[in-house]
Amino acid sequence: MAEEVSKVAAEGGVSKVVEEEVVVVTDVKQADKIAAENVVEKEPPVPETEEEEVKPKGAVEAEVEKTRCDDAEKVPLSGSFEEESTNVADLLGSEKEILDELKQLVRHALNKHEFTSSIPPPESAPIEEAKTEEPTKPETTKNEAEKEEKTKVAEAETEVIEEKVATTNAVVDDDGAKTVEAIEETIVAVSSSVSQDQPKMSTETEPETKATVAAEEENKTKEDKSEIPLPPEEVSIFGVPLLADERSDVILLKFLRARDFKVKDAFTMLKNTIRWRKEFGIDELLEQNLGVDDLGKVVFMSGFDKEGHPVCYNVYGEFQNKELYQKTFSDEEKRQRFLRWRIQFLERSIRKLNFSPGGISTIVQVNDLKNSPGPAKWELRQATKQALQLLQDNYPEFVAKQVFINVPWWYLAVNKMISPFLTQRTKNKFVVAGPSKSAETLFRYMSAEQLPVKFGGLSKDGEFGTTDAVTEITLKPTAKHTVEFPATETCLLTWEVRVVGWDVSYGAEFVPSSQESYTVIIQKNRKFASTEEPVVCNSFKIGEPGKVVLTINNPTSKKKKLLYRLKTKTCSD
Repeated sequence: MAEEVSKVAAEGGVSKVVEEEVVVVTDVKQADKIAAENVVEKEPPVPETEEEEVKPKGAVEAEVEKTRCDDAEKVPLSGSFEEESTNVADLLGSEKEILDELKQLVRHALNKHEFTSSIPPPESAPIEEAKTEEPTKPETTKNEAEKEEKTKVAEAETEVIEEKVATTNAVVDDDGAKTVEAIEETIVAVSSSVSQDQPKMSTETEPETKATVAAEEENKTKEDKSEIPLPPEEVSIFGVPLLADERSDVILLKFLRARDFKVKDAFTMLKNTIRWRKEFGIDELLEQNLGVDDLGKVVFMSGFDKEGHPVCYNVYGEFQNKELYQKTFSDEEKRQRFLRWRIQFLERSIRKLNFSPGGISTIVQVNDLKNSPGPAKWELRQATKQALQLLQDNYPEFVAKQVFINVPWWYLAVNKMISPFLTQRTKNKFVVAGPSKSAETLFRYMSAEQLPVKFGGLSKDGEFGTTDAVTEITLKPTAKHTVEFPATETCLLTWEVRVVGWDVSYGAEFVPSSQESYTVIIQKNRKFASTEEPVVCNSFKIGEPGKVVLTINNPTSKKKKLLYRLKTKTCSD
């Protein structure tokens, strides 16, 4: 027996026991790690010498884990799970450091576009540049040689001019005018020869020079483009842009807590989740109509718990309907459609959460196992396992509490055996109740006006809404209880009444204040069985001062919960 218990704990704790019957968002991996760590505890690394001041790698994570474990063990066994704060200011100093480290990794990944795969390789630009430069080298060398040769010719001709001028000055005769003319002719002749060569040189070198300049400009442009950094990519997850505002801290804390504040593991999980969301097409899925309206009876959101968390109900007994089961699981295509619908439903629910620090960013899951299909339903088991894997890998820390109701006896026995292997924090996050305790358990977390009629409350379509407060009274065993609604003016009085589980007698009458008036029977006193209409709604038009009296007689040996609420409308007559 001990070996079986250890095996159950190692394979996933509480949630693994019912994974074949329930499609829920769970913290399975975290429960697995906690259960395993309770069996074999690992000591944190200890510095070799007292002089060592720098913390070894992983010491910060070890310190956070030790603090979290210590805090978990301080929680009393009867206490309820206290959700971790989403305010950065409330974190431990070491937790803040780890959050900052994760943010740096995310910022670096955004700058390098690591969350997407559409960026071209950066090595392509230098290769093209090298290829472009090589052909221009020989042309540039040839042009420079020609320029140097022409320059030497010009210098030589200038020297000839100067020599002739000097000779002319030495042999000046009396005819000064003739000497000047000779000098001018010489200069003009030399100048014209130089000017005739100059255009020719310019004409020959101009195309080659232009080609060289164009090539250099093209290379420079390519080099400038390769050096311009791309702007950081914009990535959103659960409708929240990463690092755009403080809501991103709440998202990153979920990934850190899902990986016990191990930065690298949390960052890897984040990258994998973003990649999966892109491949799965989450943004497009949100707008799709999958044509599975019947599944609204299986999974639906209704009301809030006493702390303000939205509540999701999973009613798997609906799959006893053979037609619904066939439409959902009869072939692979339908199973994949069911999986996409389940992800779509969860994603739409998450988009309604408040990811601001201190806001409500988690939900409560209520899993009704009454009449749920057994392990023989292979198709449901396959779809459930696949859904569980996706949910636990890509939706970390989105559940504040997991409540299992109408749980069969065998599950209660297994839960009792594996309970010692789980930490108090994990056990407080899971709530298990058998059929006789299901309604009582739900009332611990949900008020009657928020709890659907199906599960023992008064929430339904009709005269009253979730804003109409409900009064709850405990009926003692073998005792009679009365409720009075006084009225001093003409009005229409309407009320709803319910005894959870019934098996009691109920009656209602109007008692006038005047002794001369007669008592009016509104509801004849009779016994209501547990199988009858769960909620009784009555109304009575009051024409004179008096009171409406409800009488409930509990003949059983068990306590009962009485729920009622009323409203009045004034009448003109």
